[in-house]
Amino acid sequence: MTSSISNADQLALQRLIAVEPEWSGIGLAGTLTGCDRNVLLHAGPVFDSPAEITRPILNSAQVAAVYEGLASNFSEAGEKIKEGKIHLQAAQDFRVVTPLASVISQSMPLQIVRDAGQLEHAVYSPLNGGGGPAMRLGLCDESVLEHLRWLNGVFADSLGEELPEPIALLPLARDSLRGGDDCHGRTIEATRMLSARLAALYDLSSEIQIFLENGPSFFLNLWMAASKCMLAASDGINGSSLITAAGANGSRTGIQIAGLPGRWFVHHADPPKCKLDDNRLLKSRALGAIGDSAIVDVLGFGAMAMNYAPEQQKNLQAFMPADGLSLPDRLLSILHPGFGELNLKVGMLARTIVNDSGTPVISLGVLDAEGELGRLGGGIYSPPRSMFDDA
Repeated sequence: MTSSISNADQLALQRLIAVEPEWSGIGLAGTLTGCDRNVLLHAGPVFDSPAEITRPILNSAQVAAVYEGLASNFSEAGEKIKEGKIHLQAAQDFRVVTPLASVISQSMPLQIVRDAGQLEHAVYSPLNGGGGPAMRLGLCDESVLEHLRWLNGVFADSLGEELPEPIALLPLARDSLRGGDDCHGRTIEATRMLSARLAALYDLSSEIQIFLENGPSFFLNLWMAASKCMLAASDGINGSSLITAAGANGSRTGIQIAGLPGRWFVHHADPPKCKLDDNRLLKSRALGAIGDSAIVDVLGFGAMAMNYAPEQQKNLQAFMPADGLSLPDRLLSILHPGFGELNLKVGMLARTIVNDSGTPVISLGVLDAEGELGRLGGGIYSPPRSMFDDA
């Protein structure tokens, strides 16, 4: 950390690296967030009106509404959302992070990630849906609802409300980087190690073991919560420009900074640069940036840690800016002591971005804007500079 960083930002960064995130258990969303039953939570900044809700999030909201018993079918759920009888709110405003088009309702179980040194400081995320018909893909059909009920029922019940012992997440992230993960687009090693820890703590059924084996991104939702937990420790530090929230809803992308907690700085969200999985699809089907997983990259992982992930470089470097691999050294602020010899820098200051010629890079999945095909591919998103200038 250089001496040119302001006192407020130095304090924010010190709070960030002092957090020791751990997964302690599972709780119901309504209890943890205090949200009313007719409130659903989504990624990124809030929509100004129901008419602006992007199709994938609307699809997931319809599934969530039926799951919650707010509507008897998807069509009725859609009407209630459009009429404002069911309200959508930004998940990060309630200390929740959710991937892509996933939507949270009151009775859904959320993973609790807390600071081991300050247990009341916690952030929440939904269970990762794995490789099945997961809600994060923004589809609206019975298979998504059925899988959601299994995930939040059979799977969640097998873990119980409190883990037999908390699972520290920094060591898993550190060792996964050593194994070639970036903790966002690639979490194969982290999920493997996490699954081994769960197998040591529980007598898992073969069904659940197969689910974990077939879902290499299971670690991601936990690491999203851990990233938010570390960054949110600095909320309220007057004058700090540390970015503490980042996400997009398919229409608009936004950030928050430590010195102005709760205030979104937003901009139109373009689609990430990517190669679609099906080249026959028109690029017009690609939705704008979506998901709260951007929080991982603004902390210093994902595309900002691509130097540690050779496979991610091979797959995504074509979509990175020419100076992309040098961005971590320029835009991140402080070495994290929990990552040892890896010399990993974390913490992104809006001031630093304004004074640099580059912008951060974020690895994101790309969804079908029409909500019919789910995931179209994966790529790299560069947020607009105007957000950082405004902040």
